[in-house]
Amino acid sequence: MNTESPKDLVPEFFDKTAQTYDSVVNWTTFGKDKYWKKEILKQIPKCETILDLACGTGILTFQIAKQFPNSQITGIDITESYLSVAKKKLKPHHKVSFLKQDAEKLDLPQKFDCIVSSYIPKYCNPENLIPVCVNHIKPNGKIILHDFMYPEGKIIKTLWNAYFVILNVVGYFMPQWKNVFTDLPKLIRSTKWLDDYEKVMKKCGLETRLQSLTWNSSAVLTGIKKV
Repeated sequence: MNTESPKDLVPEFFDKTAQTYDSVVNWTTFGKDKYWKKEILKQIPKCETILDLACGTGILTFQIAKQFPNSQITGIDITESYLSVAKKKLKPHHKVSFLKQDAEKLDLPQKFDCIVSSYIPKYCNPENLIPVCVNHIKPNGKIILHDFMYPEGKIIKTLWNAYFVILNVVGYFMPQWKNVFTDLPKLIRSTKWLDDYEKVMKKCGLETRLQSLTWNSSAVLTGIKKV
């Protein structure tokens, strides 16, 4: 993983994986991605406007739309191929729009009641991402971030490492995913996103809360802009 920053991995991971992403993320997490998304949804308050950062193919976006059919939802992503897949899922009744933007350089003409994202923290610098999010949420608005964690327990950590060895072998039969299966575990082991983001959230005046999931292999961090 020879990159200047984790964000450099984004095109390497995502430029050629859009068409298979939905199925791969489901089976590689043993279906836990669905469970994690449900836990994220529980954190979203009833509100009028919701922004999904790094929305990808729209897995979470459309679950939000189903739970909040009267809310206006915006999904942004930096990868055109993923946005193309998401746009193909749009139905006439969906109050959803998709835009191509870099989350760290977010520049939208409105503020939102809630900003949510799954899997973005490990790629971004919290010193960049959190301030732009704070600038795009309304008073008492909520930021919800979810991502992988490197588990701490010895047994779980051993199983986790062994699983990625297996995925590395699987990657030889799925060449478009090989780099992901090789470099993603290295990134997860190295990132301290949870601590880093919580510190920046607090520095920006947000009231934070943490929820650990699935033997600490995943976590949800929320911050509320109290006024």
